[in-house]
Amino acid sequence: MIKYTIIFPGQGSQSIGMMDNVAHAPIIKKTFIEASDILGKDFWAMVTTENEIINQTINTQPLMLTAGVATWRYLQENNLDSPSFVAGHSLGEFTALVAAKSLSFESALNIVTKRAGLMQDAVPNNEGAMAAIIGLDDEKVLDICSRKKENGILEAVNFNSPGQVVIAGSKVILERSLQSFKDEGAKRAILLPVSVPSHCKLMEPASILFNDYLKGIHFNTPEFPIIQNFEAIHYNNINKIKLALVSQLFNPVRWTKTIDFISSKGVGIFIEAGPGKVLTGLNKRINKEASHISVTNEEAITEILLQLKG
Repeated sequence: MIKYTIIFPGQGSQSIGMMDNVAHAPIIKKTFIEASDILGKDFWAMVTTENEIINQTINTQPLMLTAGVATWRYLQENNLDSPSFVAGHSLGEFTALVAAKSLSFESALNIVTKRAGLMQDAVPNNEGAMAAIIGLDDEKVLDICSRKKENGILEAVNFNSPGQVVIAGSKVILERSLQSFKDEGAKRAILLPVSVPSHCKLMEPASILFNDYLKGIHFNTPEFPIIQNFEAIHYNNINKIKLALVSQLFNPVRWTKTIDFISSKGVGIFIEAGPGKVLTGLNKRINKEASHISVTNEEAITEILLQLKG
């Protein structure tokens, strides 16, 4: 059997019209309606009509979970064998848990909504920020963060691919540091339009409350391995799965290591289930030999089926 992995995107891949090319499949809108009924928000309207709320994390997190689950269900209608692994980037990890039947869709929607609220409350508006650093190796980014953090927070938080690292921390310090990254060789240092500084120590207070919340949530043992962001490995123990979700809030997303680990297990096909092609672009830079496909239209399904048949 040909080994393949499903990967799920997180925040940053959302956009109005993002489901247009797969909206012909009834399961897509059906999943959005299900999420809307559970949370009392019109998620389909968020992706089909102009609005300002799509980028608010309290909406973005359940929205991206819904988009990933809808795409996963669309794939499942084609009777694929189970993947060798699943993984998700940051928020996408919860979509992976739904795919592996560790969480119900309803539970995951409630969890990510709680997570979003805790993250938003952890840092006052305009006190945190994130930026993408392009063209420097990981060690150089870590070194500059260490030198420029002053008495505040400035950390490398997403190791996305070789030459692409996201930093997060105190807004004033981060903005002041951007020129230093450019001066020391970065091709670009770009502020990101986010409402919370994810995966840095500013999220530690949120993680404590999130840990307490998850204690009361039932998880099942995943039906297939989920490679989690915190340590880029998979766990069978439910308590360790929960701890990794909590730790992920204030620790880096180790995406490069995640893809390297999966690749080392002989996986040659990576399928991005969700809107956009962000992870596909990253993965192509991490593993140049593998096949990378984004489920962005019906033609992608045909390509996936052909490749899995060998």
